[in-house]
Amino acid sequence: MILGSTGSIGTQAIDIVQRNPERFRVVGLAAGGGRVDLLAKQAVQLGADRVAVADPARAEELTRLLAEQGAAAEVLVGAEGVAELAATPCDVVLNGITGALGLESTLAALRAGTTLALANKESLIIGGPLVRDLAAPGQIVPVDSEHYAIAQCFPYLPEGELASPAQGLVHARRGDVRRLVVTASGGPFRGRRADELADVTPAEALDHPTWSMGPVITVNSATLVNKGLEVIEANLLFDVPFERIDVVVHPQSIVHSMVEYVDGTTLAKASPPSMMIPIAYGIGAPERVPDAAPGMDWTRAQSWTFEPLDHEAFPAVRLAAEVGAAGGTAPAVYNAANEEAVDAFLGGNLAFPAIMDTVSRVVSEHQRVDRPGTSTLTLDDVYAADTWARTRARELLTRG
Repeated sequence: MILGSTGSIGTQAIDIVQRNPERFRVVGLAAGGGRVDLLAKQAVQLGADRVAVADPARAEELTRLLAEQGAAAEVLVGAEGVAELAATPCDVVLNGITGALGLESTLAALRAGTTLALANKESLIIGGPLVRDLAAPGQIVPVDSEHYAIAQCFPYLPEGELASPAQGLVHARRGDVRRLVVTASGGPFRGRRADELADVTPAEALDHPTWSMGPVITVNSATLVNKGLEVIEANLLFDVPFERIDVVVHPQSIVHSMVEYVDGTTLAKASPPSMMIPIAYGIGAPERVPDAAPGMDWTRAQSWTFEPLDHEAFPAVRLAAEVGAAGGTAPAVYNAANEEAVDAFLGGNLAFPAIMDTVSRVVSEHQRVDRPGTSTLTLDDVYAADTWARTRARELLTRG
């Protein structure tokens, strides 16, 4: 099952599937609806039984396109249709949907007992304890390259038991870990001071030096919000406290993250900057997919550099750690306010530094009102916080 099939993650997953037809069969596809022609083409090529489109306004067009190509796939509509698709019996659900829309699908797949290859970090971040309470040990396979890297260097069972040899390269207990080191490319504005970011344009922010991604996640990489979200994700996935999760800038994007152990050992996972490897493992785990992507050329001279993150120019990471430590609905507020601010920036209605100014203001206001603790969080709480944050962010953006 591939959710977000027309996006960057989804199209790469389909490439892997089509190169390994003896190993994978896609039973369902879902997408937001921005590219229904591609969604219909994918459904026909893959012989999908069910197809979901999140935008109800595009359902009729999708149905027509499928019929014109002789496909008999069932069409599901709306966010609830995507979640219904995620609950369809299958071996693996790859959730590559962008944004908060992916939460219900994540929960649906977990309730169904399906292995969840998680590329939609937002659903874990805003759902927090809801997702963790549902997930069985090993049910979530992280697809973000950084968390896939950490998992490769830190195989453990949530109960703290020793991992079996089949679960990874080493044995580890959570107490053996001194810290997690999440790497960041630094984005297109690496090295710029805070006062040099006032006039950057959306085109400049979308010109990522390493990765080819969708517009929202590319801007998030420019602000380092994406790295902040990954810090929260690392805390939730690996149960390592925020004070022991560091971010380091590594512009070559070869070392995807590292795990430092208490004896001074650091394990690093290295590969060329390609999402094919974590995607392939996500849908094929615990086995690897041969030739998912080219490996490193160790015969070529090369240099890797690591730099400290400039928190003054890029305050998103520290704010994310504060939000993650606060728990409850705070991560949902951080994520929602950012999505609204990024949309305004891409539309030419907001300066680049004002993205984080807006997020910080909305988070600060949220901290002054009552919110549920992590032990009492409900799905309604998450959606109410998401709605409030979007509304408040729009108010601030409208007022300038």
